[in-house]
Amino acid sequence: MSDVLECIELAKVYGEGDTQTPVLKSLSLSVKRGELLAIVGSSGCGKSTFLHLAGALDEPSSGQVLIQGTDIFSLDDKARARFRNENLGFIYQFHHLMMEFSALENVAMPLLIRGDAPNIAKNAAKEMLEKVGLGHRIEHRPAQLSGGERQRVAIARALVTKPALVLADEPTGNLDFDTAQQIYQLITELNQDLGISFVVVTHDLSLAAKMDRQLRLDHGALAPLMSGVA
Repeated sequence: MSDVLECIELAKVYGEGDTQTPVLKSLSLSVKRGELLAIVGSSGCGKSTFLHLAGALDEPSSGQVLIQGTDIFSLDDKARARFRNENLGFIYQFHHLMMEFSALENVAMPLLIRGDAPNIAKNAAKEMLEKVGLGHRIEHRPAQLSGGERQRVAIARALVTKPALVLADEPTGNLDFDTAQQIYQLITELNQDLGISFVVVTHDLSLAAKMDRQLRLDHGALAPLMSGVA
């Protein structure tokens, strides 16, 4: 399998002079196409910072991020935004859905932003909502959906562009245990059906154990998770 994500000597430092705070230190990582990777670590260890860099939402202090071989920080802002839209999907702990729009409209939004015709975008959104088990809820607004259903909409939105890689930040952290299990099962099924890579950061070791590979982020560096995964 080829690498869909490669991070090379990635570092992030906040502040200046004597107030500098290093968060990531020469972090290197490769993620294969179709791989499910979990990154675990305590709160404040830099998991979200890493995802923001890997997703081109923030710039590193040094190092490179390659998505399908493209150095995303060599692109200008406009090209980087388009590349992100076409190649990456994002799932967050809080769904960040637009409350005034239906599930269908929320999922279609990334396609409309990139310029797809409305009928094409809505057909693709409907198909993806059906894949995540919400074909019967497409006209419902987020306030009419349960927490688990909202997260399924968020997952459908992340996948509707058929990205090479999905970055997920505590995607089940705001859900009860049973719903969290269902969401992780859904991620696994979609990974197998669509061949999309997932990098999931989480503090939940039992959920991390369901992924193909587990790493721990500690003191700004990644290491294999040798124990504690059940």
